[in-house]
Amino acid sequence: MADRKQELEALRDELVDRFDRYKAHKEQRGGPLDKDMEDQSIELQNDEVIEALQQEAEDELRQVRHALERIGDGEGDRCEACGEPIDARRLAALPYTTLCRDCAELR
Repeated sequence: MADRKQELEALRDELVDRFDRYKAHKEQRGGPLDKDMEDQSIELQNDEVIEALQQEAEDELRQVRHALERIGDGEGDRCEACGEPIDARRLAALPYTTLCRDCAELR
């Protein structure tokens, strides 16, 4: 469990850094669009990609923090839906999961 907690803490730190980089990029890019229509189109597409990546990082960060809370509460290796143990292979593949495979498939 300690190894998983360390892995999740490292992932959390990486996601926070990534989220901050995306946010800084968006703030830096906040100026007017280029005058060239083609360049404007590229800038808007880039902004959409950055926005999607930022949202993905935020969603994953939320899941990691939730998993860390459950570890802190002593429930990190149990499914939060059914209470059964989560298979170690599932936790190795997806360390921030809080659901066993069966419950995850039902959602």
